[in-house]
Amino acid sequence: MSQLLRLFLAIALGLASLVHSYSDPGSCTGACWAHDPSIIQRASDGKYFKFNTGTGIEIATADSLAGPWTLQGYVLASGSSIDNPGKNDPWAPDVHLVGEEYYLYYAVSEFGSQVSAIGLATSPTMQPGTWTDQGGVGVVSKKGQAYNAIDPNLVAVGSDYYLNFGSFWGDIYQVKLNSAATKATSAATHNIEYDSAGTRPCEGSYMFFYNNYYYLLWSHGICCGYDKTLPAPGDEYRIMMCRSKTATGGFLDQNGVACTASGGSILLESHGSVYGPGGQGVFTDSSKELVLYYHYANKSIGLGDGDYRFGWNVLNWSTDGWPQV
Repeated sequence: MSQLLRLFLAIALGLASLVHSYSDPGSCTGACWAHDPSIIQRASDGKYFKFNTGTGIEIATADSLAGPWTLQGYVLASGSSIDNPGKNDPWAPDVHLVGEEYYLYYAVSEFGSQVSAIGLATSPTMQPGTWTDQGGVGVVSKKGQAYNAIDPNLVAVGSDYYLNFGSFWGDIYQVKLNSAATKATSAATHNIEYDSAGTRPCEGSYMFFYNNYYYLLWSHGICCGYDKTLPAPGDEYRIMMCRSKTATGGFLDQNGVACTASGGSILLESHGSVYGPGGQGVFTDSSKELVLYYHYANKSIGLGDGDYRFGWNVLNWSTDGWPQV
């Protein structure tokens, strides 16, 4: 092999390592278990709240993203009022401040089922015991529909509200909500992300606005059960992204491929001891930095669902305006 060819290969490998180089998750102490976490910082005192899928939706608080996190209780300790299978184990919380009240959207379903519904709980403070279950928001699915009504995410566009949702089947959909963000305005939904390949394992969408673009994130791949069956390399959870000038469609990836035509660029994937990152969201910290948060399996701790960890990173930005970890 010539010296020139060796130099070329070294440069190529170096560039490849840069492309796939990620920052490690920020530190976490205390109650750091997470599954589909939702993070919000309370404006009145700066306290951080972390909500997790599982047992009535866990509530943990901390004075810093790094913790120590303390488990405080549950949002729906007695389960949801939605009469669906899985009502005692609501999933995928998504928390926002709407007006002067905190809204937490959640899903009621069972693993692998399309019999699903999205509900809403509200609270003035987010403390345990202050949450009121408002029941369903009018977004439901049943066997044979184009979508699965789980993994809700609220998006505010001026005075309008939209709810993104979906998992497998037709992937990610969107519906417009009323002015109070409590009910769907109609049964009309539209597809904003679709991957035609394989079993279409796209779910857990999250949308945020930054520098004139709406960024759509979602989790792609197999989420769970890594301790029982390890997916083929690359088939585990990873975080994908597209962006658009509008919140309601036209999302493209970094190569200009439509998000509804199997497009999508990788924001974060397995690296080092981090395995299967997903269930993500983004929020603006009090420092005005955009923070990506997610759950992941730490290979040095364990791959079981009960071992998943809370991960977070301050986002950096490329010269062409794409987020980087």
